[in-house]
Amino acid sequence: MSLQDKCIITAALAGAATMKNQNPAVPYTVEEFVEEAYRCYNAGAAIVHIHARDPQTGLPTSSIDILRDIVKGITEKCPIIINLSTAIGVGATPEERINVVKQLKPEMASLNTNSMNFALGNWKEYTIIGETVFTNTFQMLVDYAKTMKECGTKPELEIYDLGGLYNVLFVRHQGIFVEPMHFQFVWGVLGGCWYDIGNFKRFLDLIPENATWSTCGVGPAQFRGAFLAAAEGGHIRVGLEDNIYVKKGVLAKGSYEQVEKAVKIVELADREPATPDEARQILGLKGGPEI
Repeated sequence: MSLQDKCIITAALAGAATMKNQNPAVPYTVEEFVEEAYRCYNAGAAIVHIHARDPQTGLPTSSIDILRDIVKGITEKCPIIINLSTAIGVGATPEERINVVKQLKPEMASLNTNSMNFALGNWKEYTIIGETVFTNTFQMLVDYAKTMKECGTKPELEIYDLGGLYNVLFVRHQGIFVEPMHFQFVWGVLGGCWYDIGNFKRFLDLIPENATWSTCGVGPAQFRGAFLAAAEGGHIRVGLEDNIYVKKGVLAKGSYEQVEKAVKIVELADREPATPDEARQILGLKGGPEI
């Protein structure tokens, strides 16, 4: 099977908000991150996406020491690609956010593309439970992209709505991105796009012809987006960062169980999960992180 028929599965292990009281499988400690990444690798994931957590409180942390230990542990355990978050969590400064790339020079890192309302909602009563403004200015987009290029880190361009995509296409002319570009379409964040076939088609029409793309859906949008990506030649992100369930009403035993489900979806589309080395070829990555 050719590389074009391979589907890259990413597992986002924790994120900045999902807690153990929602799903006990959410990793907090270095050891939990390493073991969960290894399970995801064995299940068929080629990439893990990491937000470090304070092992005592479970809250997101910008600690480079903790993140370095996570990256080192995973790298020693298996050859999976490590994608580090430059979002980190609420309250992280712009300098803290890009410092993960400067210090660890990962193969991949998330690059958020526009400022937006970012909220948690009660979907039964249509009320807002909590919200923040997720700040991603043009200057941050440009500065982060330049830093990633200098560090040999491939940006995963997070597209929450059309505004973010247009922002990327505008500043792309500065030659700041590692190309060919890789986009991630994020569905279901309250403040961004809901899962929508029309928007999906619009996104695909706008991205550069040689770009790669994946889908990332929050809650029920996770596997809906996965089915679409598998059928249309894209790639898939799953994981407890985005969805705590493996099917309606059933908590996932870990991100690895969602990876197993994604593998089945990929195979139903007559494709195969990409290995880490195949994913490196597809995405044009440099190799392991500098730890």
